[in-house]
Amino acid sequence: MFADKLGIARNTVAAVFEELAMRGYLEAKPRRGYYISTDLPTGKPQSEAASELDWNSRLLHHPSQLNHIRKPLNWQDYKYPFAYGQVDPSLFPLNAWRASSRDMLGRAAVSWWGADRAIDDDPMLIKQIQTQILPDRGIYARPEEIIVTLGAQEGLYLISQLLAGPGKRVGCEVPGYPDSSFIFDLSGSEVTPLAIDKQGAVIPPNSGLDLAVLTPGAHCPSMTVMSGKRRDQVLNAARQDDFLVVEDDYEGDVSFVKDLALKSRDKDGRVLYLGTLSKILAPGVRLGYLVAPEPVIQEARWLRRLIHRSAPLNNQRAAAIFLAEGHYHALVRKLRTSHQDRWERVMENLPKLMPGFRTPDPCHCGRSVWLECPDGVDARDLFTAAGKAGITFESGDPFVPPDQAGRFLRLGLSVINTDLIVPGMKKLGEIADNLAA
Repeated sequence: MFADKLGIARNTVAAVFEELAMRGYLEAKPRRGYYISTDLPTGKPQSEAASELDWNSRLLHHPSQLNHIRKPLNWQDYKYPFAYGQVDPSLFPLNAWRASSRDMLGRAAVSWWGADRAIDDDPMLIKQIQTQILPDRGIYARPEEIIVTLGAQEGLYLISQLLAGPGKRVGCEVPGYPDSSFIFDLSGSEVTPLAIDKQGAVIPPNSGLDLAVLTPGAHCPSMTVMSGKRRDQVLNAARQDDFLVVEDDYEGDVSFVKDLALKSRDKDGRVLYLGTLSKILAPGVRLGYLVAPEPVIQEARWLRRLIHRSAPLNNQRAAAIFLAEGHYHALVRKLRTSHQDRWERVMENLPKLMPGFRTPDPCHCGRSVWLECPDGVDARDLFTAAGKAGITFESGDPFVPPDQAGRFLRLGLSVINTDLIVPGMKKLGEIADNLAA
């Protein structure tokens, strides 16, 4: 009867009834059929009962209430997606990644990564990071000085637990990557803002810092590149005032800067270097790495074990194969060319199509453009109006102090088709003009 009424096969109906009976929703009575179970749960659902507890008073922290960076998960639905840090399907070598993943599933590889390796990383990936990635940034490290993380952000968290905390003073860039401040504030550290000028982060004399978290390769979010002079000043200050430096090189391999990493100048072992593979491969791959002196890495491994043990070893092996076979560097070259073309397209047309929007001085090439809105234009209103016109971009509010809310936005260039940049900017400029009128 049900099969005829619903227009499906009788076997499908029988399978559904058997599944419901197995889960306890139905009772099967011989020669009589199926009946609603008399043992269904009664009373309040557990979620309703739990809601009667005062969880706000019990929770020590409320991370959900922080002003996080929010990226539209449905950026593909926008005609003009000025999004940052997403994967461009037209550039990603899916067949190469599929082949690497297939090789990762070979019997010998599975025998290794399938085991419970509480603190180990894939030695093949460590070797690829050590020999293929780090030397390009001027960094030479031993395997014992490298740990694989769930993205560079986990590296920040490990450092915050090992080298910061109550009584420690940590300098974070403002404007800057908000999660740095959130993570170290959560550790109980005193977070001190570090101003940004044309040469990068400014660390005042006798700062009293224990740790400085910096983005010298491409300041987040302005993309300002720290000058060589300022890099030397930072290292001299770290030596004289006895503090450590965390270098978050989130642009890393796709950076357009010819200068090497800050850590390449480090003679004292004071710079802890954070890199990421997620910006190249995909955010969902969640692979990054921390380079630091061996004692730090040893403790980081055991701390990571208390959180989730090693980073997924199957992903590590797939990434290692991808690197070893040359696909990674081929992808890097492709991304650099494409992103530079997109950046130049924005800068060439910005004065004409979006007059009044201001870029940092100097404005360095990168995978995004940081913009200050013209007088009379609130970026929050612009975001809402632009969304209705098929345009999305990133709010600048999470990167700046609350008193600067609505002043800035970030045009991401990770996924937008190069040919759509100019018409997208034209529409955005027209919307801004209407808001300012």
